[in-house]
Formats: sequence, C-alpha cells, structure tokens
Amino acid sequence: MKNIKEKASWAAALGCAALLTLNGCGGKESVPSFSLAWSEYPSWSVFGVADVTGIINGKKGELGPVEEKWGVDIELKEAEYDPCLAMYGAGQCDAVCITNMDILGPAGGRPGVMVLPTSTSFGADACLVTSEIKSVGDLKGKKVFGLEKSVSEYCFVRNLELLGQAEKDYTFSSMDPGAAAIAMQQRKAEQQAIVVWNPFVISTLAKRDDVRVLFDSTKIPNEIIDSVVVAKESLAKEGGEAFACAVIDAFYQVNAAIADPAKRNDTLIAIGEKFANVTLEDMEKVVKQTKFYSTPGDGVALLTGEDLPKIMDRVVDFCASHGIVDSKPALGYGDAAKSPDAAVRFDAGYIQKVKTGSAK
Repeated sequence: MKNIKEKASWAAALGCAALLTLNGCGGKESVPSFSLAWSEYPSWSVFGVADVTGIINGKKGELGPVEEKWGVDIELKEAEYDPCLAMYGAGQCDAVCITNMDILGPAGGRPGVMVLPTSTSFGADACLVTSEIKSVGDLKGKKVFGLEKSVSEYCFVRNLELLGQAEKDYTFSSMDPGAAAIAMQQRKAEQQAIVVWNPFVISTLAKRDDVRVLFDSTKIPNEIIDSVVVAKESLAKEGGEAFACAVIDAFYQVNAAIADPAKRNDTLIAIGEKFANVTLEDMEKVVKQTKFYSTPGDGVALLTGEDLPKIMDRVVDFCASHGIVDSKPALGYGDAAKSPDAAVRFDAGYIQKVKTGSAK
C-alpha cells in the first residue's frame, strides 16, 4: 500500500490528517487503547485503508479523526489469518477479523461479540473442476482438494446437500488452497477438482480456459460471514463500547468512499494493493463475489434477521460433526441482558450507536 496516499487524494479532504498523539497537541488526556488484529481480505483490508488514508491511525499512542471522535486509541495488528486467530485466543488483542465459523473454537475460552459483519462470500469460495468433470457425480471416486475444517469444506458439503448428494460418497482431501490452486494451474493430473477462495478462484480461472466453476457460495448466501468480533471482556472495559463504535465507524467511512464514483477506483486499488496485488478490474470482480455489508442498514438487517439463528445452528452442527469444535458453544442474539452467558453473541446495538453518534 506504499502509494495509497498518492492515489487516494480524497484523504486530504479529511482535514485532520495531521496525527495527534495521546498526550500531545493541546494537552489532551490519555484515552483508552484497544487493538484489532486483521489479515488481508477484501472487507478486512478496509481497516488498513482507513489507516493509510488518515481516517484512523493504527499506531498505538496516536489518534486519527475517528479515534478522536470516539475518545479511544485503535492499534491495528496486521498478521496472517491463523496468527490473528491465535492472538485473539491468547488474549493478545481486543478484537479480531474472523468468520462466523472460525470464532466458534476460541469463543469457548474467550467469549466474544460479533459487533460488525463486514462481508459474505457470494462466489468467493468455489469448487473448480477441469473439463473431465461433467457433473457433480463425476467427483465420486476422485479426491476434491481444499483446506479441511475450513469454510472451503463447509461450502463443499453444503452444496452437496443442496444437490441432493450424500457427503459420505465424496472424498474431501486436505490441501492448502494456494498449493491446490497452483497444482491445478500447472495441470497436475491429480488436481481435477479443488475448493478454494479468492484470489485463488480468479487466478486459476484466468490461467486455464478448460477449468470452470462447478458450484460456489452463491448457493449459500449469508452462511459464510466475515466479521469483527470483540472480546466480551474488552467491551466491559472503560472505553470498550466506544472502541467497537470507532471500528464500525471507520469501516463505514471507507465503504462510503467505495460507493462514491469519484473515490471508488482509488479506494478499490488501495484495498487490492496487498490483497494478492490484484488489478482494479479484478477488484471489481472480487467485491461482487465478496459482498460487503456496506451500510449500517445491511449490518443491522443481518444481525437482527430471523435467518441468522438458523444459519448459525447449521454452522455449529457442521463444526461439531467435523471435529472443528469439541462441544457446541452457546449462542446469543441481541444485547447482553438477553444472553449473558453466550460464548458468541450477535449484537446490532453497536452499529445502532454509530448511527446515533454516541456509545452510550
């Protein structure tokens, strides 16, 4: 993202681009500091863009305009996805960018609240096959390669169910998605079918004309949810709720830039610059296949909708039956009073607070 400041000229309009330290610039008193662990993925890279364009300042001890507004300091901790999950589980960050499926494991030891859904997979997870595979039935007796106990396996199993197929009749063989994609791109004989996510879907389809999508996550809308989860203990700290609100506010400000025709290209380039360094043209595909919950209305509708409990029950059942969790975690919906003992709670209240402009 080294050239984002030049590309994103709209950042200058923020005015307060000059960064304020916690204790400097007019004698401002210290404010509570919280950390968000994030990895490169379209709707999570938004936080990196918010940092480099001056909406927030991801360095500990320095504030951007959104942090000033909410009276908290946001420290961004960027890492690969698995280390982010490990950080959250070990209590080394207050919040993490994570899927609805992957939060179930660490929540057993560290309860959390999904305060912000960021996107859903809508074609970003796909089963790719070579021309030898004419139908789903042709996969019987063959290995289908993808990351076991991940959203890839979930996407595969759910599509089999929707096609009236039995999971026991198919073989899902664990393989890193990057390695699986490269093997198919290099025409390795064994990799006739893979289940991967973007950017591996786009890159594989671009390199082989004889590879196509057999099925993908468009058949299971809102079942694979990317999100920000804040630890219950962190929300209870002084400034914890304001921290959640500041993260949400920053997310929607970048989404507003994506929605603005004058700012869209620069913003998508900024998001895509580290996301496998994809082009603007590819980023347009990416944001169609990874649908952002780009407005407060989108986020509230998901978190308060009648479908979410049904979806999460299905996800929990899958995780329990596939050895992803040892026991089914308790889930809750709405504010803490309704489900005080939930391991994972889905709460639209923080988005509502951002709409009103107050964390109280």
